[in-house]
Amino acid sequence: RLLLFCTEHPFGHLIDTLQSEQYEERRYFNPQKLRDVRYEKLPFCMRVLLESTIRKCDGFYIKTDDVSSILDWQKQQNQAEVAFSPARVLLQDFTGIPAMVDLAAMRDALAKQGVDPNLVNPRCPTDLIVDHSLQIDYSKCAIQSPPSPMDESHGATTRSPAGRPSPRGSSSSGSHCSGQRPGHRGGCSKVSCSDAPSGRSAAVQIENTPLLCPFHLQPVSEPETMIRNQEMELIRNKERLQFFKWCSKAFKNINVVPPDINTVHQLNLEYLCQVVQEGEGFIYPDSVVGTDSHTTMINGLGILGWGVGGIESEAVMLGQPVSLTLPQVVGCKLVGTISPLATSIDIVLGITKHLRQAGIGGKFVEFFGPGVQQLSAPDRTTIANMCPEYNATVSFFPVDDITLQHFKHTICSEEKLVVLEDYLKAIKLFRSYSDQSEEPQYSEVIEMNLSSIVPHVSGPKRPQDRVAVTCMKEDFINCLNEKVGFKGFHISKEKQATQVPFLHEGAEYNLAHGSVVIAAVISCTNNCNPSVMLAAGLLAKKAIEAGLKVKPYIRTSLVPGSGIVTHYLNTSGVLPYLRKLGFEVVGYGCATCVGNTAPLPESVVDAIKQGDLVACGVLSGNRHLEGRLCDCVRANYLASPPLVVAYAIAGTVSINLETEPLGVNSEGKDVYLRDIWPSKEEVNHTEENIVIASMFKELRSRMEKGSSFWNSLESAESALFPWDPKSTYIRCPSFFNKLSKEACTPQSIEGAYPLLFLGDKVTTDHISPAGSIARVSAAAKYLQSKRLTPREFNSYGARRGNDAVMTRGTFASIKLQNRLIGKTGPRTLHIPSGQTLDVFEAAERYQRDGVPLIILAGKEYGSGSSRDWAAKGPYLMGVRAVIAESFEKIHRNHLVGMGIAPLQFLSGQNADSLELCGKERFTINIPQELIPRQQLVVQTSTGKSFSVMALFENDMDVAFFRHGGILKYVARSLLP
Repeated sequence: RLLLFCTEHPFGHLIDTLQSEQYEERRYFNPQKLRDVRYEKLPFCMRVLLESTIRKCDGFYIKTDDVSSILDWQKQQNQAEVAFSPARVLLQDFTGIPAMVDLAAMRDALAKQGVDPNLVNPRCPTDLIVDHSLQIDYSKCAIQSPPSPMDESHGATTRSPAGRPSPRGSSSSGSHCSGQRPGHRGGCSKVSCSDAPSGRSAAVQIENTPLLCPFHLQPVSEPETMIRNQEMELIRNKERLQFFKWCSKAFKNINVVPPDINTVHQLNLEYLCQVVQEGEGFIYPDSVVGTDSHTTMINGLGILGWGVGGIESEAVMLGQPVSLTLPQVVGCKLVGTISPLATSIDIVLGITKHLRQAGIGGKFVEFFGPGVQQLSAPDRTTIANMCPEYNATVSFFPVDDITLQHFKHTICSEEKLVVLEDYLKAIKLFRSYSDQSEEPQYSEVIEMNLSSIVPHVSGPKRPQDRVAVTCMKEDFINCLNEKVGFKGFHISKEKQATQVPFLHEGAEYNLAHGSVVIAAVISCTNNCNPSVMLAAGLLAKKAIEAGLKVKPYIRTSLVPGSGIVTHYLNTSGVLPYLRKLGFEVVGYGCATCVGNTAPLPESVVDAIKQGDLVACGVLSGNRHLEGRLCDCVRANYLASPPLVVAYAIAGTVSINLETEPLGVNSEGKDVYLRDIWPSKEEVNHTEENIVIASMFKELRSRMEKGSSFWNSLESAESALFPWDPKSTYIRCPSFFNKLSKEACTPQSIEGAYPLLFLGDKVTTDHISPAGSIARVSAAAKYLQSKRLTPREFNSYGARRGNDAVMTRGTFASIKLQNRLIGKTGPRTLHIPSGQTLDVFEAAERYQRDGVPLIILAGKEYGSGSSRDWAAKGPYLMGVRAVIAESFEKIHRNHLVGMGIAPLQFLSGQNADSLELCGKERFTINIPQELIPRQQLVVQTSTGKSFSVMALFENDMDVAFFRHGGILKYVARSLLP
């Protein structure tokens, strides 16, 4: 069979063998055997495309001309269209369920034609991660009790976030929420308030309430938070989960990851990625398309991948390649040395800003240069994850020694690691930055000097006011001088040196302008990267070892964003050192950022007021408006976690951390920040060898064990899914109704009415909303007819497996602006009757009368998030064509994939210039021998005639349109 394959394959002569004593031999396609000098000049990401094109070349979908076009990439970029077959598909459950419902329906349709339904399976390996169905019914919250006007011995009345008073003692340990309400069981356990630490304002209690019962606003204990939310998720989505369980057993080539394991992107990075895949007797580079724009994160590990729409992903699952215009590839050369004080967040945001300013929209970016070796694997994946922020399609980091070191702790056995390295080196996909001869040619090169990335803080009143740490002292003094405003406090020169002595716990201290009185290390939003929290912990460790302390009057706290943060701080051994400096874990939730800080000691408050001091707070959160942390703290700065610790030790922001010591040790020796700042190598070593290894071990364990609920969930064992006619989540769609064995020749669209007359920038959110279902919508009426209450509606996203809901939800956006009715809302004009109806009701009436429909639109129709139901919904409504000034590319592909003709007004023309009112009937003449990008003639009932461009980009698009969409195309390919 292999000999026959080698003989018949257009590039069989490129098959080579990888041999070593350390592993069994592997076969692979070796592009180097082309003996083409252009190969080694290709960017590494284009080499991945080339290998796939060579291996998958079949003469129909992928042609030998595609290989030639990629080799000639320098001349063909932005011109040639090639087909790319990725190694796998990545789905999350919102986009995965319609894809799997379609496959289940295809099985039904083929079974009715006498075909074995077991033949219908994903042809491309597919991973479906159930991670988008969790909703927060129970949440955490940190509540600060107001100071009690009563004597503390009598307790105090606390208030819930909703402002309702809770009786004294309502959060005593062991008590339970006992109130009853329809749909709620009660019995929500609660936790106790923690008294204020000794020596601090004793009349004030800080209540760290892990969660509130959503029905009674009473506390529920933290261990139950996750359990309760998971219970609600499983109850609410049981039908969907049973369907997914059936899919995992019925279909081959699909891996379903149950809920409560991890998010789709983390699983992709930590478990699913292989770098080098094995299948069909060959090894080849891993690559992926996913139904999320942040699939690009995987490029940080040298795996080519990007986000596509739901219908495109279905096409790849069914064995169809992705159509791709050869992109420009921008080489981003990183040079210089990163500042020792710069954290991973500084680096990522600095590079992101640089790329955003470079104007690289729609292009591939590939990183090279000596500076790349200073970036850890997590740094690279974070930069690649930011692709949507700077509009690149891909940000690719070729595999190098740092990537291999990362894989040692994650996905690779020793044998696989050797195979991976040998194979990538054999086909020139392994990057060595020391060899200048490996430099590829790029469309253009932009250079970034990493030395220009310096650590910043933001403040003293707004997050957008960034200050370089090296300029902090100078900037703070300027703020004292400036008039009161966003950057000014207007303190007279003679008062700027004011110092106020005060007593705290029996010891005397001095406060001055710039004194730090609040320091909060918070792991959230931009500071959730493990490296910055580890850097804070390692700095604390070195500070303690150097004999440094934090003054006891400073209100310090540590608020990890999740239990995993505490886990890795503890595993790495730095948590005790943070605790010794006063950074205790106080709970999980939003605290300091929203002003939930314990009141400062009275002596500190008195000293601030006495000297009219500009006291400071430093935190690693995301909000710090003046007075927000505490009304007597006027200057607040956002800083990275290690800098928060550093400023807490220094006790002031009026310091030059480069030239002035943080403090004095027990021997009277000055200790500078540079003496205790952990090197990037130390942080990376700890992150890779302790944190990541521990996290991956935990993930592998969870993947192997699975979910107890999932393991016990019952599902059918049949080849055909047993559709439940009562289900409102899973329903067999009508895409395959009246499936004929042969495709019809293209038919002209005669006498069509416009269902809608739309303007510019109609997004997929306008076409197919994903959020909650409005109570007065057509979808709501349908669900109510099934005896569901509004509370049980769930969301459109959760009901994507029910075509009846999703069709009724099409064009259901309250922000839809339809020129046929002249106002905003999900309504349209039924032209023959002159009635204004819900869009679905109007479409239903047109279909009942046998009238085809079109949509008139302006520029950028279908922009926004890729959404398969934005094409499926109009198709089921009877829409045959969309005539617009321009289309978003992915949505254009979706329309073609559903058999809807995307037609573009000719340049300089639109509905207004052609004086179309939208109430005409339209006839679109489609020839039987349709070809790509053919001009078609449109005639109206008023006698007007104009031409449009049919945006079928290639023969494959035309084939899909002829068959009525890709689903019918694939189904017919399986018919005898």
